[in-house]
Amino acid sequence: MTTQTSDAARHFAAKLRFETDPSDLKAAMDAGERIVVVDSRREPAWQQGRIAGSIHLPTAEIAARAAELIPLDLPVVVYCWGPGCNGSTRAALAFSLLGYDVREMIGGFEYWAREGLPVVDDAGDVHRDADPLTAPVAAIDCAC
Repeated sequence: MTTQTSDAARHFAAKLRFETDPSDLKAAMDAGERIVVVDSRREPAWQQGRIAGSIHLPTAEIAARAAELIPLDLPVVVYCWGPGCNGSTRAALAFSLLGYDVREMIGGFEYWAREGLPVVDDAGDVHRDADPLTAPVAAIDCAC
């Protein structure tokens, strides 16, 4: 194996260790994996809609409040708006500095919602059909 190949292997292995995507997170939730999903956006975004079952902990409050809300041995998955926002990266960094096992959900809330996965807002469940540009509409998953 060349140095470039081994560097690439380490890089992609690290991405898979520290990132997840909406369909893999949903599968983990459905399987009952021991995780907590954290929405790191501010209150107006939280009220607009969020991943069903997530908890709200804005990035600016993680250092002060994480320990009271989430046991240190509970794996955390963070998300923010979408791929054009690095808020979840900041949130993941904040959790990692506190010693949590944390993963960032790539695609954020945007891709969760666009894949037709469970969303709630302050009024209750929100139904959204899967966007065929982001998710298979005739299959359970993309099998990738």
